[in-house]
Amino acid sequence: MSQEDTFKKIISHAKEYGFIFQSSEIYDGLSAVYDYGQLGAELKNNIKSYWWKSMVMLHENIVGIDSAIFMHPTVWKASGHVDAFNDPLIDNKDSKKRYRADVLIEDYIQKLEGKIDKEIKKARKKFGDDFDEGKFRETNPRVLSNQKKVDDVRHRFKTALDNDDLAEVKQIIVDAEIACPISGSKSWTDVRQFNLMFDTKLGSVNEGASTIYLRPETAQGIFVNYLNVQKSGRMNLPFGIAQIGKAFRNEIVARQFIFRMREFEQMEMQYFIQPGKEEEWFANWKEKRMKWHKALGYDDTLLRFHDHEKLAHYATAATDIEFNFPFGFKELEGVHSRTDFDLSKHQEFSGKKIQYYDNERQESYVPYVVETSIGLDRMFLAVLSAAYKEETIEKENGKSDQRVVMALPPAIAPIQLAVLPLTKKDGLPDKARAIIRELKYEFNCHYEEKDSIGRRYRRQDAIGTPYAITVDHETLENNTVTLRDRDTMEQKRIDIDKIPEILREKVSLNSLLKKLDE
Repeated sequence: MSQEDTFKKIISHAKEYGFIFQSSEIYDGLSAVYDYGQLGAELKNNIKSYWWKSMVMLHENIVGIDSAIFMHPTVWKASGHVDAFNDPLIDNKDSKKRYRADVLIEDYIQKLEGKIDKEIKKARKKFGDDFDEGKFRETNPRVLSNQKKVDDVRHRFKTALDNDDLAEVKQIIVDAEIACPISGSKSWTDVRQFNLMFDTKLGSVNEGASTIYLRPETAQGIFVNYLNVQKSGRMNLPFGIAQIGKAFRNEIVARQFIFRMREFEQMEMQYFIQPGKEEEWFANWKEKRMKWHKALGYDDTLLRFHDHEKLAHYATAATDIEFNFPFGFKELEGVHSRTDFDLSKHQEFSGKKIQYYDNERQESYVPYVVETSIGLDRMFLAVLSAAYKEETIEKENGKSDQRVVMALPPAIAPIQLAVLPLTKKDGLPDKARAIIRELKYEFNCHYEEKDSIGRRYRRQDAIGTPYAITVDHETLENNTVTLRDRDTMEQKRIDIDKIPEILREKVSLNSLLKKLDE
């Protein structure tokens, strides 16, 4: 099954089982805006909880805030968003469709890299254990040719962006013979910049209203509250401020399901440090953030670092943690060394002194910042992508069966335990509900009695429930139930009294958080 087919199945599965719906679907939907369904809301909240507790609960020098979406318009002047928060756009003259020029170029590079990967896979299959990938990359003519194209385009594109040369960006598209995905036409307009911020009016009447913006990121809410938090919390450097919140970007080319949307949620932490220690803390947070992802049990092939070649003018270092989505490796989280740019700009534009008095050094200075920023929706998509599996199950009679299973990390699964009475009679439903009444204060439980027990198991597999217990007639006799494991499908008999202990060990968020301190 191709990666494109897998992605389509994940999207379909997400809707069918109540994870994600198209926003305003009964009115034919709103492009690039999505609603989280009953299971999606639970999973999303569990991801938030994992991030928040790992940041705020596990670090005594990191605190959380919740800043407003609306902010004074000068905030966005100071941050540079009003003047420079732009995307390079290009129109196809025949299809009349508008595209982000950088995305067209990135897709072109990705296709070339796909050709290289295809050659490597063919060679690996042909030569087996004797295959030397490094040597193959250095000697194979087709690989060398495609790699040269990749390197040339990347160099030209980086230079064009550094020089703000939009004519050169268009020329790259022309020279690479990039065609419109809709019409196949190569007739393009000039590239121009488009500001991504949504604006609205604040005031009781239009004539006297002032223009304000929906925030395009959550970080500025942290920076403008630096003094409030530092003074009220009596915080000493180094310390961090964390926030989870909605942000809005008027994406012209929103695509790939919830990967790029117009309304999205961010989980960001700004870590304020002494100037000169940014390299040390950048490396520290880079390692911590990768460990946070890998604690969920992901295979090493799904995650990688991608260091930025082009740095923002104020940055000393930047890296992305990339995830191997069904459409390739893409940015999941960013770790950035931002120096004192943001606080200094807000100090300049506000006229307020935003500094830290260092008792040890006996001086005041504007702190430097190391940022970690992850898109919650992208993290949600990464979790879904890694979890979706189609399995063939061999039966004792020689026949086989198919199941779709969402192998979600148990600690963040929307439902942690399904309680299933074998039948709808003989007091089994009453016993099942009594079990839920005892467990519901600690675990998210789900009761289901419709259909055969086999069908119910399959449904729980499809929504990612890690454990299910079946209440049968033996339960009424000896107070035991059958515990079924989602991943292994193993079933074993246990005492009802043992259920809380087993669940705490298997699905507790605390167990997951403890991995981060190992």
